[in-house]
Amino acid sequence: MSDRMAEMESFIGEAGWSVAIREPIQGDASTRSYQRLSMDGRNAVLMNAPRGEEGAGEPEGASVEERRAIGYNALARLAGPNMEAFLVVADQLRVRGFSAPEIIHADVEAGFALLEDFGSGVYAQIVGADPSREAALYEAAVDCLAAIYRSSFPRRAEWRGSPWTIRDYDEAAMLAETDLFLDYFAPDTARAITAGERGQFYDLWRAAFNMLDAHAPGLALRDFHAENLFWLPVREHEARVGLIDFQDALFAHPTYDLSSLLEDIRRDVSEDLFEPLKQRFCEGAGIAYDGAFQAAYAVQSAQRATKLLGFPVRADVDFGKPQYRALMPRVKRHLQRGLSHLACVDLRDWFEEYCPSALSGEAV
Repeated sequence: MSDRMAEMESFIGEAGWSVAIREPIQGDASTRSYQRLSMDGRNAVLMNAPRGEEGAGEPEGASVEERRAIGYNALARLAGPNMEAFLVVADQLRVRGFSAPEIIHADVEAGFALLEDFGSGVYAQIVGADPSREAALYEAAVDCLAAIYRSSFPRRAEWRGSPWTIRDYDEAAMLAETDLFLDYFAPDTARAITAGERGQFYDLWRAAFNMLDAHAPGLALRDFHAENLFWLPVREHEARVGLIDFQDALFAHPTYDLSSLLEDIRRDVSEDLFEPLKQRFCEGAGIAYDGAFQAAYAVQSAQRATKLLGFPVRADVDFGKPQYRALMPRVKRHLQRGLSHLACVDLRDWFEEYCPSALSGEAV
């Protein structure tokens, strides 16, 4: 038995679940893994997040240059190996009435947590089996997002003595994410971006990011999509939407999670729902559904799609997960839509001149 397995057995025993039947759960693109534990008619989910498997996160008070020197997780303000991020955000969501998993037991230093099991009602599976339910489920998800935006969250909180600071989705983090496109997607298409082209790219994004100043930031979970949402119909209002995978939460423009939901890289959301759901979010969030919002949405959507074009290549090259490349044609369509807005016209010109394959609609 490996040391990690021995640690896991010890943790499960401490939690009182040593005799539970275990079943692996399909994970995400991260280094975390999950198991469903069943015992005496009860279920729980074991999160295994070993600290040494991910790059370091951002130390408290680090400068942009210090973050850059540490690595991508720190620069992009990802939680990295810090499980306390998940525990703190989960607790803060729960005390406000949102359905984050209850923390049954956790060991921050060891990187284990035993969590409430939301069951099998994953949005993507429900809608895949019965497309007629898409509108109602997505309306509930948008209502949940609007309620999160209306809620106030502290910058610094703790879970049982383990503190975490929720940071801003700042310019450095947004540009670091676009670097995934420059450093992974472009070279993968045999297109080397010069220093001058890279500098122009950054300048254009900085100008576009000004559109995001039109609205106050709110808590963004940063991975809000149909495979991370659970339908919990026995609960009421926003609590009917079960939330997971929010450890990277930051204070960001409210369109970040909205575009993550509506421009899901794993499934196509019905086109006839696209604008009505955006309008529904604005009404629930108390934001004018106007040109300023549409411009901000286009910029944030284009920024996410730019990052997500590099993500599958990075997942393949750095982590040996080539399956994510199949998502790239959909991401290209999302990028094309975002760049079609007038707020992104200069960025679209850059893509067309220096890396037109990003807009080709073809798989790589």
